Amino acid sequence: MTGGAKHEGHLGAVYDARSPDEIAALYDDWAASYDFEMARAGYRHPAICLALLARHLPRGAAPLLDAGAGTGLLGEWLGIAGYPEVEALDISEGMLRVARAKGVYRRLRCAALGQPLPFPDAHFAGVVSAGVFTSGHVGPEGLDELIRICRPGGTIVLTVKTTLWESGFSTRVADFGTAVEMLELTDPYVSMPGEAGTIPSRALALRRQR
Repeated sequence: MTGGAKHEGHLGAVYDARSPDEIAALYDDWAASYDFEMARAGYRHPAICLALLARHLPRGAAPLLDAGAGTGLLGEWLGIAGYPEVEALDISEGMLRVARAKGVYRRLRCAALGQPLPFPDAHFAGVVSAGVFTSGHVGPEGLDELIRICRPGGTIVLTVKTTLWESGFSTRVADFGTAVEMLELTDPYVSMPGEAGTIPSRALALRRQR
């Protein structure tokens, strides 16, 4: 893991994974206890993403994509916040089984960010991705597909590890020029105060202009 931090348990294992298949298998194994462990660690990404989305995307906008939905932590809150039609995408079938049982998504698909996604151009009014653009998971190249599937005028909310932001992600955003507007970029924050050695992250909201 970059930055010298070292996590233990399930979190450390997924950060140390070397391939999408290995990541998917590790998340499958983690699915049953994921919600409990992340709550204990004080996991902040879903709440911060929800706050940014509510500021920049009107209530009732549909459909939305929860990209990297995991067990559906954010999906539960999106409905409460007034976004009635949300689809889920995740690399792990095990995580999606937990999410499906919560009954908060219209559709669920198993696919990996960073690869071509199974959605048409300009399909979603909004896309949110919490905790996916991070060490050993998805790099800046994953942003392209999220922008492609978001409609013009739509909002994309992401969290990004500061190490990734500084080593290519900010440049990738800038490369879109006037096609993508930066609506908001948070100061760095620790995503899991209860987990030792956590590298800070930033959250950002983008608007696809064309």
